[in-house]
Amino acid sequence: MSKRDIYYLLKPCLPWRLRTGVRRILARKKLRSCKDTWPILEAAGTPPDGWPGWPDGKKFALVLTHDVEGSRGLAKCRRLMQLERELGFRSSFNFVPEGDYAVSKELRQELAKNGFEVGVHDLNHDGKLYRSHAEFTRKAERINQYLKEWGAGGFRSGFMHHNLDWIGQLNVKYDASTFDTDPFEPQPDGVKTIFPFWVTRPDGSGYVELPYTLTQDSTMFFILQQRTIDIWKRKIDWIAERGGMVLLNLHPDYLHFGPGRTPGNEYPHSFYVELLNYVQRKYAGQYWHPLPREMAEFSARIRPARRNVSSKRICMVSYSTYEGDNRVMRYAETLAKRGDSVDVIAIKGNRSQPDHDVINSVRVHHLQLRSSKDQQGKLALLLPILRFWLSSFFWLTRQHMRRRFDLIHVHNVPDFLIFAAWLPKLFGAKIILDIHDIVPEFYASKFRLASDSFGVKALKRVERASARLAHHVIISNHLWRDKYATRTGANGKCSVFINNVDMSVFRPRKRTRNDGKLILIFPGGLQAHQGLDIAIRAMQKVGARLPQAEFHIYGDGNKKQDLIALARELGLESKVRFFNPMPLHQIVEVVANADLGVVPKRADSFGNEAYSTKIMEFMSLGVPVVVSKTKIDQHYFDDSVVRFFESGNPDALAEAMLEVLGDAGVRRRLIAHATEYAARNSWESRKGGYLELVDSLTAQDRLQLGCS
Repeated sequence: MSKRDIYYLLKPCLPWRLRTGVRRILARKKLRSCKDTWPILEAAGTPPDGWPGWPDGKKFALVLTHDVEGSRGLAKCRRLMQLERELGFRSSFNFVPEGDYAVSKELRQELAKNGFEVGVHDLNHDGKLYRSHAEFTRKAERINQYLKEWGAGGFRSGFMHHNLDWIGQLNVKYDASTFDTDPFEPQPDGVKTIFPFWVTRPDGSGYVELPYTLTQDSTMFFILQQRTIDIWKRKIDWIAERGGMVLLNLHPDYLHFGPGRTPGNEYPHSFYVELLNYVQRKYAGQYWHPLPREMAEFSARIRPARRNVSSKRICMVSYSTYEGDNRVMRYAETLAKRGDSVDVIAIKGNRSQPDHDVINSVRVHHLQLRSSKDQQGKLALLLPILRFWLSSFFWLTRQHMRRRFDLIHVHNVPDFLIFAAWLPKLFGAKIILDIHDIVPEFYASKFRLASDSFGVKALKRVERASARLAHHVIISNHLWRDKYATRTGANGKCSVFINNVDMSVFRPRKRTRNDGKLILIFPGGLQAHQGLDIAIRAMQKVGARLPQAEFHIYGDGNKKQDLIALARELGLESKVRFFNPMPLHQIVEVVANADLGVVPKRADSFGNEAYSTKIMEFMSLGVPVVVSKTKIDQHYFDDSVVRFFESGNPDALAEAMLEVLGDAGVRRRLIAHATEYAARNSWESRKGGYLELVDSLTAQDRLQLGCS
């Protein structure tokens, strides 16, 4: 027996105040876990494919409905109708055919005569309509009789119970028994859309589903004990901005019209008047106000499909600054956009950043401040990472016990960060390990160690153990996949996702710089394998031939001070300029204004096989790029899209820079081919594979925890 069945079994035995008190306690708990999906679920705001917009070009739609639960509500229907008429609104009144009251034919006719609508509300309103398919079928015959007798085209179940397949047995034009998002309902599985949608019956006919999109008045004022309508106003503004349907379900039973003190089971009718006045004043002339049956007729003509919105709970873990890590941002925002609840554990880039932030619907938790990347020692680098690992472990464990994660996506470096998720894995979470950099080679290159040194061997053992803990491993390029899979035994559970550029972020834009300079640019980590010392030496020749040229370096790393010293030693302080790292949205603008991108990696080190996302970012921004001849870059690119030069050779790099900067024809050719290449290999072309991977790992039935 489900919790819902137990509730409705005990409901007749419990006083209203006690039932409401219990629901308030449960609601407080749900509020903490569902704040990201209620009252607004961002993914619900995307229109159906091919959505034509509302009649007469209106910005959004407003539909008003009322469920009359008992004789108390029946007695208030005429007064509510008159109030709405005076304010210029219309609505639908839904009556229970076989409840504890009888609705007269005269009242139904009076409502219709005044331009209102009558609908059928359940049969008995006892919570038993969906007890079994056989019982529903038997009751559906009687409901259909009332639909015909009343001339009604719409239906709503009691307590918002719903089964859209079963409802197809009713002779209705529309059903209104669902909602976009509402964790406080007994059956809290929302349809996750603020638009009407078409439901097809087995015989090919169908009906329109109209989800309510404003929180019910009973929930607002009795369960959540609100004393204002701010939640309604906020939701209306959000729906209006997205061009959706504002649909309210209000109960006349709970309205208090009279003077004097408002009873505990009623709320002032002035709240409803305030809502209607708010819409009229703020959105005059901008909304379409149909009756539900008119909305159904409009929707039936276009038959909008219900969007498939995911609702998984996912966490990203990365020892990086989220705002500057395009790879992590790309995954997280893609998941959040389709409706998943996404948290990211990261580090602060600076002290001014908040501990917790929401960025494009992704909740970012900064667990600690980034340590200085200028530190050279192994221990100095390891200690902050260990601290982050420990903080991540406790954060993940605590959050998972409150409301479990479906998936935890861990990004290296380091590999052992995955062990922060071992306890959630034990309790059912799936784990992805994302290899941005293959660590043993990275470590050997950074500290100039032999491949058979103790430290490198230890990292290979950690790498193997980390791979075993993961349900799936993502590798950032094809050259590393075979090496990693063979070395770790992870054959069969590895996928390659290169740093496909997100062209919604990295797109050509109008230049804003007009200072007569030629700007060469490098944004990224300042480590030895990046070869920036080679580029600085090349600037001696470039500066001599092109006095207006400057090389701008954005980033941090353990070689930064050495690079600054080299520029000073060569007398290039005015030609080579260093800048701190920038958040992604800022660095994009800077790069788009550059004249040439420079990727000078060393081919005799870790950089030979490390894929550089900067190349594709330059391409998609319309900036030509010179690239050293490394194994990885020759695997993905050719001379038609980049200008290659011999790795490690400052003179060859200088000649490549001068050729591209000095020949407009070369620049145009590179930009044209590179732009086409970037579009062909963008994140848009690859994100479907990532979402399929996430869905396949989390495909098992999920426990319903009360959040839609």
